[in-house]
Amino acid sequence: MREQGRLELKGKKALVMGLGLHDGGLGVARFLVEQGADVTVTDLRTEEVLAPTLEKLQGLPIKYVLGEHRESDFKDAELVIRNPAVPRESRFLKIAREAGASLEMEMTLFFKLCPSDFLLGITGTRGKTSTTLLTGSLLQEWRPDTVIAGNLRVSALATLSRITPDTPVVLELSSWQLEGLGEQKLSLRFAAVTNMSPDHLNRYRDMADYADAKRNIYRWQQPGDIVVLNADDALVSTFAEDAPARVAWTSLERQDLAGAYLADDRFIWDFEGQTESYPATLLKTPGRHSQANALTAIALAKAAGCPQAAIEAGLSKFQGVADRLELVRELDGVRFYNDTTATSPAGTVVALEAFERDAGKIVLLAGGADKNLDFAPLALAVATSARAGQLRQIIYLEGTATPRLRAAIEATGTPVATGGSYTNFREAVLAAQSAARPGDIVLLSPGAASFGMFLHEFDRGTQFRHLVSELTAQTTRTA
Repeated sequence: MREQGRLELKGKKALVMGLGLHDGGLGVARFLVEQGADVTVTDLRTEEVLAPTLEKLQGLPIKYVLGEHRESDFKDAELVIRNPAVPRESRFLKIAREAGASLEMEMTLFFKLCPSDFLLGITGTRGKTSTTLLTGSLLQEWRPDTVIAGNLRVSALATLSRITPDTPVVLELSSWQLEGLGEQKLSLRFAAVTNMSPDHLNRYRDMADYADAKRNIYRWQQPGDIVVLNADDALVSTFAEDAPARVAWTSLERQDLAGAYLADDRFIWDFEGQTESYPATLLKTPGRHSQANALTAIALAKAAGCPQAAIEAGLSKFQGVADRLELVRELDGVRFYNDTTATSPAGTVVALEAFERDAGKIVLLAGGADKNLDFAPLALAVATSARAGQLRQIIYLEGTATPRLRAAIEATGTPVATGGSYTNFREAVLAAQSAARPGDIVLLSPGAASFGMFLHEFDRGTQFRHLVSELTAQTTRTA
């Protein structure tokens, strides 16, 4: 059992390593100031790049060291909070550790200070955010005070003032956040792993190392806790072998395991003597992956005690998530979907599969920065879609991964129509609009990271929404 609410920060020399452009680093810095700590922020990025975040911290008593990390700052610090993007092997962290500093991450601080032990956590390669928000939606129908936080571009620490000892808290947890929790042997009462596929292999030694970080979500659970695992995922299904808690399975294919499964167009919850059924048609978001996410959310909610009526209401009200197969608009009969968070090949494969039964053809915007991932599965999916007459054209966004993606597609031997390769995003979007016909789908699902052309994947999505909104004046074309 973790100790809650116990961490003295007043007067501590605190060093925030990595401010970043999301609200995590910003939230940590602001929280530490509010707690009376002596705060220094250090980031390798410059003041110009970090301007949007720095503006939000204007007026707070924070010392900044930007464009570099200095050894002296790490030697002097009593507490170092590292941004999830900072590698755990950083030499500066080693310097701080050897100097006697305590090493934390935002999530470990949150765990230590959170007054509630009613914590539900979701991790995986794909579907984390959608599943987290859907789980929160289900619980909020039952417990309106439910807090949703974690790897969602918001600071978990900023939610502490709203949390009481019995508040349900739903957390999205990345592999990087779980590294920090694992170092301090912290897990949650209710945990779930959606799926596993290669990702972040520029950060991890191999797939086993990546999976090991994910295992921390359940590694320190107690026997009475519950971990929800996807039986349809070959790797995730092996996690049951070392899970100390009870296992609730999810599956779109099997109906013989205790947990949540799909049968006859209904979501079934059958676990430890409790059975409930919900129409799958309540779920509005498209694709088999959305149904898999729903099963995980249902399993977590039921494990936590959520009643059936609340689950049905939450399923019917859930509208999906921005940046994840988000329908931006329909113009001249063409639907524009923003799936910018498909930063790995597996993510784009799922996006293509989501439209397999759609009558429209796809104009795909793909490519970007490399994460040392295998593009063969995506190339096969693109080739299959092209052979089926579903893919009209692929338009490339330039980046270090793009030549590898093109080569993998060419290696399939299937002719795939291309609309060029672009370093200017506006031109790429205009080319996609020009290629599309009424009834078609323009799909931004890059299958790669965003670095280079964009600040991050959410900037890519924001720019896409903005550019699509400007297409109003374009001339309608016929097929």
